[in-house]
Amino acid sequence: MDENKQCCEGVCPCIKGMCSHMKKFGHKKVFAVIMLLVLIFIVVKVCGHGDYNRNGIQKDTIVVSGKGELTVRPDIATISFSVMEENMDVAVASDAVNTRIAAIIASLKANGVDEKDIKTTGYNIYPRYDYLTSQVYPYGGKQTLAGYDVTQSLSLKIRDLTKAGKIVTDLGTLKVTDMSGLNFTNDKYDDLVKEARDEAIVQARSEATKLAKALGVRLVKITGYSESGNNYPVYYDRAAMGVSSMKSSVEAVLPTGENKITSNVSITYEIK
Repeated sequence: MDENKQCCEGVCPCIKGMCSHMKKFGHKKVFAVIMLLVLIFIVVKVCGHGDYNRNGIQKDTIVVSGKGELTVRPDIATISFSVMEENMDVAVASDAVNTRIAAIIASLKANGVDEKDIKTTGYNIYPRYDYLTSQVYPYGGKQTLAGYDVTQSLSLKIRDLTKAGKIVTDLGTLKVTDMSGLNFTNDKYDDLVKEARDEAIVQARSEATKLAKALGVRLVKITGYSESGNNYPVYYDRAAMGVSSMKSSVEAVLPTGENKITSNVSITYEIK
């Protein structure tokens, strides 16, 4: 059998023609052999891309979807806020912030908030400058220090939701700034998302089994999977909490509602 013909046996049809190019190099030309192997690797990768079998024929597939949905009552609330003081002396501003934070933490603990659920999320010191322009030629200007802004930001979890309104009101009377993100959610939220996903997968598998039976085909294996979710926690902004003035002595009324956790999955099956 011709040597060049023999080397082409069993090679993918899309690269058989390449073997003829070896004639002008000869098998002793190591460089040519290496180049041919590189070309074979590239072509095989290209030919093998996608959902095809070994003969280059596209596989038969079906795509099914499933939806899992949970409706649950929130069991925790989260909120964030800041405390800011300004002074020409940064140490004085820092001490004032520390004093106010201590009073806030004492109030939170009195309302049943555990210390482990109170977290500092930021502490910043910013110098402020005034720019003074000159009315005298050559009309220059200069920056002068106007003071320091010291800001500490905190987030907290409220586990006793019956006290959420009082806690929010008390924070308002303590003159916190940038209170936001009152979010009624669930402590084991990730577990609930997984539960909704599992429900969606079970539904998709059931749909695949029914569809395969109706089509008279057999499910071989899963070749594709994707998921998405639409989860709706109950959220209140600063105005909705009734503390826009931060001075209200009337306890905020905060209905918690329900959370809807949704998972949508799409599964592709190879069939025969």
